[in-house]
Amino acid sequence: MRTQRTSRKPALGAVAVGAAATLLLSACGGGGGGGGGGEAVGSYDQGSTEVVNASDQAGGTLRYAMSSDIESLDPGNTYYGYVWNFSRYYARTLYTYSPEPGTGATQAVPDLAEDMPEVSDDGLTWTVRLREGLVYEDGSPIVAEDIKYAIARSNFGEQALPNGPKYFAALLADSDDYEGPYANEDDPLAGFDGIETPDERTLVFHLKEPFADLAYVLLQPQTAPVPADADTGEQYQEHVVSSGPYKFEGDWKPGSGITLVRNEEWDPETDPIRPALPDRITVEESIEQNEIDQRLVNGQLDVDLAGTGLGPAMKGQAITDEARRANIDNPETGALRFVAVNTVVEPLDDVACRQAVLFAASQEGLQRAWGGEVGGSIPTQIIPPAINGSDPSIDLYPSEGRTGDLDAAREKLEECGEGDGFSTNIGVRADRPTEVNAAESLQESLARVGIEAEIKQYPSDTFTNTQAGAPDFVHDNDLGLMIYGWIPDWPTGYGFMSSIVDGDNIRDAGNSNLAELDDPEINELFDEVVRTEDPEEQGRIYSEIDRLVMENAAILPIVFEKSVLYRPQNVTNVYFHAGWSMYDYMPLGTTNE
Repeated sequence: MRTQRTSRKPALGAVAVGAAATLLLSACGGGGGGGGGGEAVGSYDQGSTEVVNASDQAGGTLRYAMSSDIESLDPGNTYYGYVWNFSRYYARTLYTYSPEPGTGATQAVPDLAEDMPEVSDDGLTWTVRLREGLVYEDGSPIVAEDIKYAIARSNFGEQALPNGPKYFAALLADSDDYEGPYANEDDPLAGFDGIETPDERTLVFHLKEPFADLAYVLLQPQTAPVPADADTGEQYQEHVVSSGPYKFEGDWKPGSGITLVRNEEWDPETDPIRPALPDRITVEESIEQNEIDQRLVNGQLDVDLAGTGLGPAMKGQAITDEARRANIDNPETGALRFVAVNTVVEPLDDVACRQAVLFAASQEGLQRAWGGEVGGSIPTQIIPPAINGSDPSIDLYPSEGRTGDLDAAREKLEECGEGDGFSTNIGVRADRPTEVNAAESLQESLARVGIEAEIKQYPSDTFTNTQAGAPDFVHDNDLGLMIYGWIPDWPTGYGFMSSIVDGDNIRDAGNSNLAELDDPEINELFDEVVRTEDPEEQGRIYSEIDRLVMENAAILPIVFEKSVLYRPQNVTNVYFHAGWSMYDYMPLGTTNE
């Protein structure tokens, strides 16, 4: 958490970078190529640190695909990182990440806002002014109340949209009794006093307590404006009213794919982030991963929307093929891939049984399932290395070669009264081959001590909402173990850990604390750290939370992930973005027609 606050001055520092076009024109890179043939553009892993194939060429169709249905195209009803990234084509937010490769990419910069927030001396009042000239796809003005409404529909009341974080509900003052916009059709915002809109261009956020990370909350897609008269609840995803350079061509139905076309009302003079190079953007849904990979390397597809990289079959081929290797990036994503060990499902409600799982699991086997060293490094803790508080000395389940300590596992099984082992289920996303491989590796290693785990596969688009993310479903289906992954909501210990291990964040649907870890000491430390201003002390608290999570055996780390990303030769302005933990989708262009 950043701690410096100055009265009536921009929070989180000065605005980084100028117009996106300046970045593209000044970046390193080669000329455009076409299709899958011709000379390679760039070199191995070049896109991890710089822009590859820089170009300001406009036109053509940029082609995306993914192996599942899209979770939701409603920016207020999603918690998948790929949607947060992609939705910026048609849904601008108050702030966004700086559009650049490297460490500067995690800096918050204005998008709809004209400057960084002005913060009061006590840290409780944050004032944001909108740019002039902002309009929707129909030419009507974007006003501050539309953003207040967007936050209300996604955070407050029993009918609030189920997916996505609820930070605003936790942070805003004078709003605890607000029942959400769907509870009062005549005056949807009546009683929502945590945000004031004194005029059409000003929002004033009132906090319960100081929270120096608020600018990172203000860059989340829940701040994309929504006109109240256009809102249709969960059906709004079918046709989001555009505030960005692209709009929906027709309506979207899950599984049908989506085409975006230019929004002629968008004014590039109001947008320093998006060069908006392609004429059209298409997404195909539920395409088998191996087909996506093959079409990428053949130049028949431009981007895998999920952003997680090549599947196991193509990964091994491409990384060893010199011609294809030149088009590969292998960045550290900042993500933790892990097994959530549920603390409620029997017999894993006993900490000793959970510890038996962590001792018995072969992390070496899990890493191999993830692609070996190119898939990521084996962690012993949960906070990634780039985040304050990361402490690799936390190593509570050591074993020779990281293949598991079976004697220690058996001792723990005896301790929890399951000396002969027990049975449980592993939940996994069916359309992600790497995760399925990891589930199979885990199943094999646990069987060595009598823990019999059956693999249950579910679709990605519903996994976090109605299966792994729905505690009742988890309990009813004995999902004691679930393969999952997490990238920081923003790059601090709070932004990384609070959604997945803070007991206050357990939800009935769209739950990200899959372990249902509700440890009073951990919960109190989260409350303490938001009141702590010293970065060194914050790091100490985050490390202590990490240690307690591992003592609770609520998370079995798999890898600190590295993606194997493929950039076809015809795609321009490609670079890995540390804030989105994947390629930055906004600057991408194509040399295809």
